[in-house]
Amino acid sequence: MKRIAIIGGGISGLSAAYTIEEKRQSGTPVKYVLFESSPRLGGVLVTDRVDGCLIEAGPDSFLTEKPWAADLCRKIGLGDQLIGSNDSERKTYIVVRGKLVVMPDGLMFMVPTKIMPTVFSPLFSLRTKMRMAAEWFHPPHKASEDETVAQMVERHYGSEMVDLLADPLLSGVYGGEASQLSVRAVLPRFADMELKHGSLGRAMLAARKKMGRAPNLPARPLFTSLKDGMQQMTDALVARLDPDALKTSSLVQSVIPQDDAWTVSAGYQSDQFDAVIIATPTHAAAAVLQATDENLSRELGEIQYSSSVTVTLGYDEKIRRSLPPGFGFLVPRSEGRRMLAATFVHNKFPHRAPENRAIVRCFLGGARDEQILQSSEGEILEIVRRELRLIVGTALNAEPLFARVYKWKSAMAQYSVGHLERLQRIETLRQKLPGLALAGNGYSGIGVPDCVRSGAEAASKILAGMGMWSSA
Repeated sequence: MKRIAIIGGGISGLSAAYTIEEKRQSGTPVKYVLFESSPRLGGVLVTDRVDGCLIEAGPDSFLTEKPWAADLCRKIGLGDQLIGSNDSERKTYIVVRGKLVVMPDGLMFMVPTKIMPTVFSPLFSLRTKMRMAAEWFHPPHKASEDETVAQMVERHYGSEMVDLLADPLLSGVYGGEASQLSVRAVLPRFADMELKHGSLGRAMLAARKKMGRAPNLPARPLFTSLKDGMQQMTDALVARLDPDALKTSSLVQSVIPQDDAWTVSAGYQSDQFDAVIIATPTHAAAAVLQATDENLSRELGEIQYSSSVTVTLGYDEKIRRSLPPGFGFLVPRSEGRRMLAATFVHNKFPHRAPENRAIVRCFLGGARDEQILQSSEGEILEIVRRELRLIVGTALNAEPLFARVYKWKSAMAQYSVGHLERLQRIETLRQKLPGLALAGNGYSGIGVPDCVRSGAEAASKILAGMGMWSSA
């Protein structure tokens, strides 16, 4: 009987455990033990209910185009619980000089694909609009070395596009800065488009035309979630695992290879395993591997993370009527606000609030504002309410019916310039340690689907190394 240790009980570790559990259920002679340092499993996937409203403390959804999370939900019996965002109401604003300006139609991420809406949009200056027109004739380009997203976007569209779109969008997804994140690690499709087509606008149109869809099929929603919240996914996963294999409040101090086995030390206890999957943030993995391989530990420790704070405010029907339509707004750094973005949850996922309630979800922190974690909940609420009044209007002078603040320290990996080369060095060092696999958001994608894929692939590699996995 082979034994596998899984360190980390977030969505990556749970996905790894489920992959192994499936094999165990089918008769494969394998067991696993999952160690989680906190009292609960599920990581940042936390769903609360307040005043008839469904509140997400962490991610509220995942990108529909990445299939791994939705596929896993179907496998564990949640297929009928999957829901899409209310894209008929999808509209996003950018805060410009304190006012909400709607993003023009045809923007795909930050790439304009429709001329007229962009030309008539008050969002961009005439200079930037001229750059957008000229971008259609941009020649194919291959960067001589890794560069930041800001460098690439500025080369195509100018610095205003970086400030108004690239930086706010990446702050919302990665909690990072366009001037620091690697374009090859964060937006590899953009680098490929520039190499093949030159113009990102022409490349986007070509890709959309190539993908197409049958004329009678509706467009897929941009975001997918679950009826009872994202925690429904981790709860269902946990329910399908061996309860005796789940060790919460168990901090692993080290994993050390000995002969053909691994010794895992947690608290005052040590145990022997045939293989280990480390599915934690990379700084935690670095600490666990310090005594095993200093070089691997150092490389893992050099992957930076940013922290975030989410604040959810609930309001009555009067406030709901006064709020603008759409999904919410992004705040460029140049506006000088602490808030990075806000989502009108009652519009994005209407079923999460009764018709007489409004839910406004705000985001703070990121790479430039780690100090927000030192603020008290009261101080954070004061910041958010003041900035909402300035941005949305005096209607939000009203006292919220409820408020919740969630802090996530070092939760979002930062794929800085050179990240892909670092991953190659990490993989080279890992291969020298048979029976070790790494998973999580620090490597090749930070979203929920990426973490699901990462955990499942790590488990598959370990099982394959034991002769227990076949692609057939």
